[in-house]
Amino acid sequence: LQLDCPDLAMSRHTGFQDLSEAEFLAVAEENVAALNEATANIPPERMRMHVCWGNYEGPHDCDIDLAKVIGTILKARPATILFEAANPRHEHEWTVWRDADLSGKVLAPGLIDTCSNYVEHPELIAQRIERFAAIVGPDRVIASTDCGFGTFAGYGKIDPEVTWKKLRALRDGADLAAAKA
Repeated sequence: LQLDCPDLAMSRHTGFQDLSEAEFLAVAEENVAALNEATANIPPERMRMHVCWGNYEGPHDCDIDLAKVIGTILKARPATILFEAANPRHEHEWTVWRDADLSGKVLAPGLIDTCSNYVEHPELIAQRIERFAAIVGPDRVIASTDCGFGTFAGYGKIDPEVTWKKLRALRDGADLAAAKA
């Protein structure tokens, strides 16, 4: 079961911008508690949770820092956490994962940017995978995308041919990283 939880990051600037940061974090904590209660009978390893700051071309300069929400995110029951790690605003935050207690968690970092028509080089993708594998081990990293390529019907910013090229680069990058592991 994949749970889509933009409420833990994106909603800070799209729905709760009038709250203080502490008030927003309290709302996020309540949301995770509700999610945990609703999924209490589902094994964590059968769930993954997607957290993002919004799949749109914008400055993202009002995004809440991952360091401020990671504690709340990690309280969620799903074993696998999918998150943005390729876009220019959040790629540097891979170090936040390095410093977190990730006991039992599998990381599915977004390694290709779903808002850009640039096709990432497979070697760059391999390097991104290696960063996360160094944190949790290669068996607990799943190569993923930042978000979906068609989040809203009729609102596809990425040409379908480019999408397939980006996904091929993701596959090739994963192969490169696996060969080095």
